[in-house]
Amino acid sequence: MSPTGRLYGVGVGPGDPELLTVKAARLIAEADVVAYYSARHGRSIARSIAEGLLREHHVEEPLVYPVTTEDTDDPGGYEGVIRQFYDDSAERLAVHLAAGRTVVVLCAGDPMFYGSYMYLHERLAHRFPAEVVPGVTSVSAASAVLGRPLVERDEVLTILPGTLSAEELSRRLADTDAAAVLKLGRTFDNVRAALDDAGRLPETWYVERATSSRSRHAPLADVPADEVPYFSLAMLPSPTSAAARDDLPAPAPTTGRGEVTVVGLGPAGPRWLTPEVARALREAEHLVGYGPYVDRVPARPGQQRHTSGNQVETERAAHALELALDGARVVVVSSGDPGVFAMASAVYEVATGQPRFAGVPVRVLPGLTAAQAAASRIGAPLGHDFAVMSLSDRLKPWPVIESRLAAASAADLVLALYNPASASRRWQVGAAKDVLLRHRDPKTPVVVARDVGRPGEKITVVSLGDLDPETVDMKCLLIIGSSTTQVSTRGDDSVVVWTPRTYPA
Repeated sequence: MSPTGRLYGVGVGPGDPELLTVKAARLIAEADVVAYYSARHGRSIARSIAEGLLREHHVEEPLVYPVTTEDTDDPGGYEGVIRQFYDDSAERLAVHLAAGRTVVVLCAGDPMFYGSYMYLHERLAHRFPAEVVPGVTSVSAASAVLGRPLVERDEVLTILPGTLSAEELSRRLADTDAAAVLKLGRTFDNVRAALDDAGRLPETWYVERATSSRSRHAPLADVPADEVPYFSLAMLPSPTSAAARDDLPAPAPTTGRGEVTVVGLGPAGPRWLTPEVARALREAEHLVGYGPYVDRVPARPGQQRHTSGNQVETERAAHALELALDGARVVVVSSGDPGVFAMASAVYEVATGQPRFAGVPVRVLPGLTAAQAAASRIGAPLGHDFAVMSLSDRLKPWPVIESRLAAASAADLVLALYNPASASRRWQVGAAKDVLLRHRDPKTPVVVARDVGRPGEKITVVSLGDLDPETVDMKCLLIIGSSTTQVSTRGDDSVVVWTPRTYPA
């Protein structure tokens, strides 16, 4: 009986033959069979990299792709055609392995990094001894060609295929420090649009066939789409490194005409941050806001941060407008949505009230509100008409709050109550409860949402009559149900609160 052969998936690197590892070169030289993928024209990038190591004794097995795009007339579709190709290729190599031959499959870059070898591995590794030999990836090669670090310190690197939708690419690009987008070619226009939408185009490099004799790189914004091959990538290197250098591409220069953008960070965490807001935060030269909110934004090189207390909204707005008046791009940050009990109205109050700011552009970018976040955690209590109110009497007198509570309660609206209590405001929740009970059944469900989206999150459902004001503080948001709001227990014993979309006639 013949001894069983051994399968090797060998990474030959991105293009320069001298980047093959010592182990890769040894295994190729010792192999009985050398296999490699190629298109129908017969040329193979992986083979061309390792060509200097091939000898007359090698049996070559070119694995020729039947299709190179997903456009096919085959009734099985692209997936069916390519799956059959990998099945057939695996069986071709299995014949050699069963005969005791050593088989090396050449892979450009790294075999397990968007490599086709992995499909052979999953078909053969359980039948024959198999080993993967890593290679230098195109991402590492591109970083080296550019002479720029991929990431530094605690920065995040995201690897993306250009085949994703523009919307998905934009979302992910806006939410990372550094990135590499592979598989360009026909996806180039889509990738470029996503980079532009995410606000990352000016800092992105294009790298083609890194380390090979045909390597080239340039600012991606300057590259024509008709000159982009499949073996190229878009790279966003470390923003820390980019800020320390003055060669292109660099962030767009200040135009001399500043602006103020008021943004909402959402109630907690980056998962509730919109790509539009992420882009504004990245492009800002100055961040202005309440200290804890500004602290939620990752620090960026060269970006100045101006923090202040929670009760100086007007002064904060004026400071932002003054910076913009001098030509700076300024972002004012708010938690939740900037237009809901937050900084947007304060900025407009100053911008419209002081003539010197009349020419300063102001725009508002929405964010997920605390009421929406809290409602989602317990079901759909805001499923019908609802009102949003603040119980803080710092900016409006309590009699006004009381009359509005009474009116909204009498109208049978679900109520979302912001700022219910603080260390210095302890009686308002009890007073509000008394007003509500004049119009609502004591059994009306109340959602007490604490620290929504944060590690200490806790959602409690009580009846209005049993609501204990002492359990409520500034970290809470209250949702008071209407007469139609329901509390249900699901099959998994979870409790949900929801308000029907229909209302009794």
